[in-house]
Amino acid sequence: MKTRLGVGLLAASLLAAAQQPKLQALIVTGQEVHDWRGVEGPLRKALEDTGRFEVRVTEEFRGAGPETLAPYDVVILAYYEKKKPELRWGERADKALLDYVRSGKGLVIYHFSVAAFEGWTEYEKLCGGNWRPNNGHHSAAHDFTVTIQDPDHPITKGLGKSFPQPKDELYSNLKWQSDGAYHVLATAYDDHALYQGKARQPIPGPGRDQPMLWTTGYGQGRIFATVLGHDAAAVSTPAFVTTFTRGAEWAATGAVTLPIPPEMAQ
Repeated sequence: MKTRLGVGLLAASLLAAAQQPKLQALIVTGQEVHDWRGVEGPLRKALEDTGRFEVRVTEEFRGAGPETLAPYDVVILAYYEKKKPELRWGERADKALLDYVRSGKGLVIYHFSVAAFEGWTEYEKLCGGNWRPNNGHHSAAHDFTVTIQDPDHPITKGLGKSFPQPKDELYSNLKWQSDGAYHVLATAYDDHALYQGKARQPIPGPGRDQPMLWTTGYGQGRIFATVLGHDAAAVSTPAFVTTFTRGAEWAATGAVTLPIPPEMAQ
C-alpha cells in the first residue's frame, strides 16, 4: 500500500510539473577529459524526463555573449578547457556568464567543471570549491554512500538521510572558498585505505567526510554544485538524477517542485 501510494504521488507530481511552463535550460559542454559526449545525453534526458525543463545543448561557447544566455533560466556547465588557452571562452563570454548569474539566474556546476578555468577568481567564487594544483584527487571509482547534511534545504528536503551512489569518483581535498561562501548539502566518507598508498596529496587519518553537493550564491543568482557523475552510468543513478534535477530547478527558480522517488524518500 505504501509503495502504491508513493508511486501514485510521484505520478501526480510529475503530471503537475509537466503542466507548468517549462524552464529553459542550456547545457554548455564540448570539452572535457571525461566522456563528455557520453554524459551529454543522460544529463539532457534526466532534465527532460521530469517534464519541467526544455533543454538545449551548445558544444561551442567561445565568443558567446549575453544574447546567448538571455533565453535561459539555468545553465549547466559540463566543461573543462584542459588548461589550453585556445579553449578558454574569452572575455566576452566570461562576462556574459557572470552577468547572467549575478542578475538572478541559475547555474549548475557538474563534476569536473570544478577543475575548469584555473586563475579565474570570479569563476572560483561561483563554484565554492575547485580542483586545483595540489587540491583535488580521488581514489579509484567505487560504491559509496552520500549522507544528507542539510535536510531542510529545498533541494534535499524529503530525501532520506543517506543514499547509495554506485561506482563513482569521490572527489576529495578540493580548494574551498572561505567559510560561509558555500553551503554543504551532502557529503560522502573518503576512506583513505582505498588509495592503497597511491595518494598524491595528504590523506591524514583513516578518512574524512567530503562535500558532494553544495550551493553558493553570486549577486542575485543561485548556484548548485554536484561532483557526482563520473560517467554515463553514474549520471543515470536515482541518486544523481534526483539531486541533479532538483538542484537545477532550485537554481532556476529558488524553489523545488520535483518529486522524490519512493526509494529515496524519508
